Formats: sequence, C-alpha cells, structure tokens
Amino acid sequence: MLWARLLAYVTGTVNQELLLRNEYLTAENRILRGQIKGRLLLSEGEKGTLAEIAHRLPRMVLEDVAATAKPETILGWYRKLIANKFDGSKFRRSVGRPKLDQEIERLVVQMARENPSWGYDRIVGALANLGHGLSDQTVGNVLRRHGISPAPKRKQAVSWKNFIRSHWDVLVGMDFFTTEVLTLKGLTTYYVLFFIHLETRQVKLAGFTPYPDQEWMEQQARNMTMEEWGSLRGCRYLLHDRDAKFCPSFRDLIKTGSVNPLRLPARSPMEHYHGERNHQGKDNRILFPSRPEARGNMGAVRCRERLGGLLKYYEREAA
Repeated sequence: MLWARLLAYVTGTVNQELLLRNEYLTAENRILRGQIKGRLLLSEGEKGTLAEIAHRLPRMVLEDVAATAKPETILGWYRKLIANKFDGSKFRRSVGRPKLDQEIERLVVQMARENPSWGYDRIVGALANLGHGLSDQTVGNVLRRHGISPAPKRKQAVSWKNFIRSHWDVLVGMDFFTTEVLTLKGLTTYYVLFFIHLETRQVKLAGFTPYPDQEWMEQQARNMTMEEWGSLRGCRYLLHDRDAKFCPSFRDLIKTGSVNPLRLPARSPMEHYHGERNHQGKDNRILFPSRPEARGNMGAVRCRERLGGLLKYYEREAA
C-alpha cells in the first residue's frame, strides 16, 4: 500500500534526523563543558528539569550524554524531586508528636511524688485505670522535665515491697480459712491453717481443728519448726495477720526455730492487690477489677489511700 510506504519513509527520516540532532547536541555539550573551569552551578529548577528527563533514559545512554554531573547525582536530584512532592511538613502545625495534655502531665507528676517507690510501668498502669494510654518512655520524659528522679533514687529506704522481693525464697505466708463439716452434732466450723511459699507459690496444709485455741496453736508451732521435716525448714520470715489466734506464745515458739514472725499492718490490703493494683507481670492490668473501666474524662481524679497512705489507688469520681 502506498500510504504505508510513505509512512515508513517519513518515520525513518524523522528518526534519522533525531539521531543526528542528539549526536550533535552531545558533542556540543562536551565541548562546552570542557570550556568551563570549576564546578557548574545549577538552580533547583534546572536540576529538576534535567532530573525529570534523565530518569526516563536508559542508564547506559545517560552515562554517555550526561556532562553537568554524574548519573548517580542526577538520579539523586530526581529522588529528591519526588520526595519534595509528597513532603507534607509545611502543613504540620508543630514538629514531632502532639504535646502531652497538661492535665495528664500533672497526674504523672502527682503520682510520682505521692508514690516514691512507683516506677514508670506502675504509673502507666495507674493512668490506664483512668483511661489514659501512655508509654513508660513518655512517663520518663515527663518526670525528667520536672526534675523527678526514677523510683530507686526517689526513695532510698527499703520499702515493704522491695523487702518482700529481695526475700522471696525465705518468705512464707500463713493464714486460716474455714469450712463447714457435717458431723453428728450438725454443721461444725473447722479452721484450716495453711502456708504458702512466696517464691514457689507452693501451698501446704498445717492442720485443722474446730477449736484453734492457744494449746493447739503452740503445738502447730512446734510441728512447723521441727528441724528435720518442719514446714518452715529453710525459711527465715513468717508473715501473718493480727488475728488473736496467732498468740504471743505461738510467736515465741516460732522464733525458737530461727524464723522471725512478721505481723502485717492492720487492715491488710488484700482488696487493693486484688481489685486495685496493676500487675506488671500480667500485662500491667488489674486482675479482679472491682470498678468499671474508666473511659474518657468522666469525673475528677481522686486518690484512695490504704494503710495510712502506704498504698494508693487513683480513680475517677462519678460524673
């Protein structure tokens, strides 16, 4: 067909002319570049123009024609051109993360000052109870801004919590629980004395009786401190509450076995450890929450104290 031959002729002529033009411009470019002494200074617009064309050329062609800069440099201009296109920094109101709310920062400082033994994770857990999700790093940054040292430096004295942690292997807790037993006389309440080794969580039953009087308690003390098979063998401290059944003679007999009985403070804080304290070994959460989880800023934050302020729990008042 005549028109196909004509098109092929025109196309071939145009391609030949383009090749000649490119050859001429490449030669002229090298000659001119050779006349320039020193570094060729280009504006950002000129760099962008060259970069936009260069990235469409094959690498071998670019190496052959590029004279203003090395191909790596020109392609670097193109990457910068693309990065600037998607750079949204000019639309940001401030650099970095949003500033922490002043009320939350005040709570962090309050908790740290009122609880010298609390570490970053403990404060994070207490804040989570109030509906605030912070990281331990954020808490640390807040305390540093206010010149507040980490927990070990805030309280140099050994706390009850630290004392227990450093004596896990030689600490035993002791208490009673009751059970109803059907006898010939009807239902009878039996008192069961048990022990728990704090490090291993091993529980042992020491004995049971419907009448845990002084004589029975003294006999249990003798059994527990027997040198060969006593339940307290290898232990140094025995924790118990202020129940009158743990009479002075019972405590004295325990001491004869080289075990020091330690009475817990009045109103032992079981409710606090079960329903108020965040357990860091359990995803920093309250195991048995006695109150609904806080959501949002409902009411004012108040601090509930136990044991004269030794233990603290932060909650929101009902709106």
